[in-house]
Amino acid sequence: MLPDSNKKLAELRRDILELVEEYATLKEQQQIFIPNETPVPPSGKLLGSQEYCNLVEASLDGWLTTGRFNDAFEQRLSDVIGSKFSLTTNSGSSANLLAFYALSSPRLGERAIKAGDEVITVAAGFPTTVNPIIQFGCIPVFVDVEIGTYNIDAEQIESAISEKTKAIMLAHTLGNPFNIDEVLRIAKKYDLWVIEDCCDALGATYTPSVDFKKSRLDKVEKNKAAHVGTFGHLGTLSFYPAHHITMGEGGAVFTNSKQLNTVAESFRDWGRDCYCPPGNDDSCGKRFEWQLGQLPKGYDHKYIYSHAGFNLKITDMQAACGLAQLDKLSDFIVRRNRNFDYLYSHLSECTDSLVLPRATPRSKPSWFGFPLTVNSNKFTRLELAKFLDTKKIGTRQLFAGNLTLQPYLQNVKYKQVGDLENTNRVMRDTLWIGVQPSLSQEALNHTIKSIKQFINDMN
Repeated sequence: MLPDSNKKLAELRRDILELVEEYATLKEQQQIFIPNETPVPPSGKLLGSQEYCNLVEASLDGWLTTGRFNDAFEQRLSDVIGSKFSLTTNSGSSANLLAFYALSSPRLGERAIKAGDEVITVAAGFPTTVNPIIQFGCIPVFVDVEIGTYNIDAEQIESAISEKTKAIMLAHTLGNPFNIDEVLRIAKKYDLWVIEDCCDALGATYTPSVDFKKSRLDKVEKNKAAHVGTFGHLGTLSFYPAHHITMGEGGAVFTNSKQLNTVAESFRDWGRDCYCPPGNDDSCGKRFEWQLGQLPKGYDHKYIYSHAGFNLKITDMQAACGLAQLDKLSDFIVRRNRNFDYLYSHLSECTDSLVLPRATPRSKPSWFGFPLTVNSNKFTRLELAKFLDTKKIGTRQLFAGNLTLQPYLQNVKYKQVGDLENTNRVMRDTLWIGVQPSLSQEALNHTIKSIKQFINDMN
């Protein structure tokens, strides 16, 4: 391309981005909150001018698949979380799928998960934490949860162990870390894999009271706070618009293990054995010298497949949006936790009727929502939800309630510990309201006033 053309393209790009920034600045101006008219959503995205500029700049690059923005995002995400490796993927659901399938790789030898193995989890959660277990042909073993933290009842985990148990796969519910001390103690004792689903918990931290530096979980240091997802073998994230940061659709798998990262990347990228990034060939220096499987020696390494994989990559435009969001993550978390504290302080007088949420000991949550469990015979969770809906206040169930009662699980083999009493109570009595960073104090006050009004009216 001629020098004059390059100069013209650079000028046009600059002009386009200046217009985009002007557009975005006007678009994000705060609207006036009107009680009972302005919606109070439980979740939602918060985009600014940098996200729009990054999206447009990535589109002007015309690269489309993973490129420079994705490289920057993966590195920045690792820096934020404190993991050695991060891999983007097209959703949080795919991240869970990749994390689980990575543990099935023949490269792991006898420790590889096989069909028929058992995996400990909970039924009070989102389906995609459990679905990879089922999809691979393993058996989920459901343990009950605690009311208040809504995480696994750690005292029941060991009773779920059998000779077939290979892993523990759990989510940190609504940004509140589960009892990592106990999960890791059991994982070490029985040599189990641990997958942490952090899709609702980006930025949450935990301070372990035990030291696992001489075990397979050798990054866990006593009394040293670390981000959730870095305690187990693999962690996962979602960047759906409801989550802490967003790129539209998107997710990530992260780990401190080079081997697990390489395997997860293979499963993400069609199952190929080659690890060259898009647009690069022969980074190993012997592209036509490999001899794997029963293929002839010299078969192109770009077309050798070591796993039955997928194509779960994102576009560079998604990564560009996520990169701008990462700049705001710390502020988002501060605002989420501040909104949580504000709701808690003003609803503390309602504890005769509602169970308020509590943080897990030794944790610093990054709250995704504010869960409430009805503790009254004067009204039901459904009645409360319907009332709040008339006030334009959005609510959500605690996801699937009890997965064992969902239609798709009726013909699936699973095991459970006890009668899942609290899980059933969550299904019947629990909902959550929003703490997302875009909520104004007026919106929070409207929520508080409405809940108190409903309780007073019902009593």
